This record gives sequence, structure tokens and C-alpha cells, in this order.
Amino acid sequence: MRTAYQYKLRPTKKQTASIDRWLSMLCAQYNYLLADRFDWYEQNRCQINACPLVCHIPELRDNPDYYSQKKTLPNLKKTHPHYGDIHSQVLQDVCSRVKLTFDRFLSGDSNGNRSGRPRFKSRDRYRTFTYPQMKDDCIQSNLINLPKLGQIKIVLHRPIPDGFKVKTASVTKKADGYYCTVSLEDATIPTVKPDINPESITGIDMGLKEFLTTSDGEPVGIPQHYRKAQKRLRVIQKRVSRRKKGSNRRHKSVKQLAKQHKKVADKRKDFHFKTAKQLLSKYDVVVHEDLNVKGLSRTRLAKSMHDAGWSSFLSILTNKAENAGLLVIAVNPKNTSQDCSSCGAKVPKKLHERWHSCQCGLSLGRDHNAAINIRNRAVGHSVLKAQSLRAQ
Repeated sequence: MRTAYQYKLRPTKKQTASIDRWLSMLCAQYNYLLADRFDWYEQNRCQINACPLVCHIPELRDNPDYYSQKKTLPNLKKTHPHYGDIHSQVLQDVCSRVKLTFDRFLSGDSNGNRSGRPRFKSRDRYRTFTYPQMKDDCIQSNLINLPKLGQIKIVLHRPIPDGFKVKTASVTKKADGYYCTVSLEDATIPTVKPDINPESITGIDMGLKEFLTTSDGEPVGIPQHYRKAQKRLRVIQKRVSRRKKGSNRRHKSVKQLAKQHKKVADKRKDFHFKTAKQLLSKYDVVVHEDLNVKGLSRTRLAKSMHDAGWSSFLSILTNKAENAGLLVIAVNPKNTSQDCSSCGAKVPKKLHERWHSCQCGLSLGRDHNAAINIRNRAVGHSVLKAQSLRAQ
């Protein structure tokens, strides 16, 4: 099992300067490696229907990949000696990040979904570097030992569980300081508990009037953190727009705006974690719709959807379920709001119609009906069948 803990760092002024310097140099190296890939891609690709019958074929250079770009790092340290101050594995991780983003652009991820054309990063947008390998005893009391940065004070708000091994560590610069995300692994914990109860199951219907409604009819209110903070954000945004670009006053206003946005994001994240914990403490199996959040975010409801943070919540719910050995299942969302959960008949409803009434006599809230349909669709799911056979 893999999990991650995030701690706040308290670096000294010297360590803060070193982290900022590393981020600046790593950003330049990231852009250089990405430009090298784009250079090969633009000069060596050719559409079949655009090739002339007779043409001169220039000598093609090797396609830059992860290993060839990693081999350039020793020469980089000779031509630019200041790169020798950065830990070697941190530099190698930059090559890995370039490979990952370019592969998603050309081939797509494991589901075949391709991302857009990778963008070059400005210094303000390159905020994280990673140590791919860390020692198990890197954290001692309230200090973490980061190679070539030294021992940095860390706010250890929760201890690392016994038996967990520290695999990686990532340092991130945020609006209110520096954070360290530690990736932990424990192979002894099973993915799903052997004593899981398949009958303890609920379906959840995500919404914008209520954040979610369970198949038991229990609603969870939507907090709307962003909309409540819009007035304050508007004031700070006007302050930023009135400042002269490049001035210290504008820089201070931008930092103030970033802190306000982070406060909204932290409140939303806290709400997601608490909601997920409440669901998993009550049910062993949680079923949700396999939503196309990216497609839905192109509609007029985009602001409300992003404020609710459906995608983030479902990701947190899945991760917490894996850590607890419980199940989260995604089912087909087609007609969950239109079908009757009692007789299965289709009852067309427009979006503003919030009540479900069927000829069979069933009358209940639209979201409650959808949640029951979502739960029913998971009854014959292969994961639950396999779990039932294991229990027997």
C-alpha cells in the first residue's frame, strides 16, 4: 500500500535561498530538455499525405529519450558548474518529468487519454522537485535530512506509522511557505480487507444543490467556499491589476492573492477529507458515477463544479478507501436520474425538476432516486462478486 503525508517545512534563510535557487535552475533545465524534444519532433516528423514522391531525406538524429537526456547531465555539470550543487537524483527526476509529460502528449496515459501540448514553465510555475530515493531514517524527531540541503525543521503533526518505509520526498513551494510530501509504502497491508461486508453498501449521487446524496436519503450540504470568498478575492484582484507590472507592490499583492486562493483550496480539501471519512466509517462499499468531469466543466455550470471539487473528492475517497482496505466502485452514469429505482421505467425530467414521481407510486427526491440506482448498478459488479466468493 502506498500513501503520502505532507508536512510543513521551517527552513533557515540559507536553506530557503538554496531551495529557490534549485527551483530556478531545475526550471531552466526542464525547459531546455522539453525544447530538445520539440526540436526533434518538429524536424523529423512528416505527414504521409504531405510527402512528395521525390525528396531529399536529411540525416536524422536520434530521438531524445529519458536515457539519452540523462546522459547529458554529467556534461551539464562541466559546462555549468553550479548545477553540481543540486543532488544528482533530483536532476534525473527532471528528465523523468519531461518524459512523462511528452509521452502523455504523443501517446496518452494508461486509459489512452492524450493531454495537450506541453508548455514551457516560468519560474513562478515550477514549484516542486523530488528525491526519488530516501533513507528510512531521514526523519528524526522534528528534523528531516534532505541530501545537499541538510537537516530542515519539519512540523511533524502526525508520526509516520510503524512498518511504513519512506520511498520518496518532494519539496513544494506554496504561497504560505514550503512543504515536504513524503511517499510511504507498506506491503504487509492488503488492498481489500478479508472481512469486508458486501452488504454494507451505499450509492452517492454528486450534485450542485447538495454536494452528495446517499442511497439512504442522507444529504451532505455543499459549502461553496469559492463563492463565499469571491468578494474578498475581487478586492485583491483589483489591487493586483492596479499595480505596475514588475513592481514590488504588485509582487506583494500577487502573493496576497495566492494566499487567499490557497485558503479557499485548503477549506475545500478539509471538507472533502471529512466527508470521505464519514462515508467510509459508516459503509464498507461506496458506489459513485463514473463522471466525465472534464466534459461537464465545459458547460455553464463550470464554476459551481470546480467550487464543489467533484474530481478531487472522488480521488480522496478512493485513496482513503484503499488505505482502509475498503471498496469504492464507479458505475455507468447513464440515466441514473431518469430511471425509476423501483420499477425501472424511464421518467424524463429536466434539470430544474428536483422531484421524482413514477406511475408505480414511488415519489422521492431526484438525487435520492439517482443514488439508489447507482447502488443497484453495483450489486452484480465483478469486484463485489469476487469479494463474496472470498468471504465464502
